Amino acid sequence: MTKMIRSPTLVIRAFNVEVARIQDQTTDVQTAAFRLQFWQDTLKDIYKSDQNLRNIPANPVAQELFKVCCCYNLPRRYLEKLITSRSNIMKSKYFRSLEDLERYSEDTVSSIYYLILSVAGIQNVHADHAASHLGKAQGLANVLRSIFVSNHHKMVSLPMDILMNNGISQETVLRGIDSENMRSVSFEVASRANSHLQKARSITVPKLAKQIFLPAISVNAYLTKLQKCNFNVFDKSLALGSATLPFSLYFNRLLNKY
Repeated sequence: MTKMIRSPTLVIRAFNVEVARIQDQTTDVQTAAFRLQFWQDTLKDIYKSDQNLRNIPANPVAQELFKVCCCYNLPRRYLEKLITSRSNIMKSKYFRSLEDLERYSEDTVSSIYYLILSVAGIQNVHADHAASHLGKAQGLANVLRSIFVSNHHKMVSLPMDILMNNGISQETVLRGIDSENMRSVSFEVASRANSHLQKARSITVPKLAKQIFLPAISVNAYLTKLQKCNFNVFDKSLALGSATLPFSLYFNRLLNKY
């Protein structure tokens, strides 16, 4: 990623982290709602006409986001989606179907790619199409790879319809019990993630967009590792880092691949 867009990209990702971690910081729905409302109100302030930095809340991320929005004219709707999607899942507590999870991934991951493409000045329908598929692939993979974290918070992020079709209860997931049926659940989610990943990679996009989409390498690495574990999503080796991933990212950047 070029130095020109690195700083604004970090601000966008920092904003996403601030919003995403709210559900991890408190179990009280009302407190979480107040914190999300703070960011909703902050966005309203940022996008007021003739706004200046003095009127933005004294929060480092909020102030940096204001500067980035002013410089790059970021689309407001994608920033709002990062908030509303988290608000909705905190109310519903679970995903009814794989399609619901895909929509959530579109709102929480693809939106970030749309914002970074906007910062890079890339207005390309093919890049947007690839960002949509990559965001869904990454979102689905994130649900699988974060299952231990979700279990700690007593939340099951796997789609309810797939769990029910395979006779898996939420309690079974929370207790981390491996079984053939549980592996069928993770296989179905991983297969959909891989399908989106392959679609994203098959689309011809501008050179700079390929650098923006480099996280696809990490998504592919996890899915490959999960397959080698025979889709046992509870296998502790999946939580270990990869010593070769940085080199893979570097060489794929040199080769203009993602």
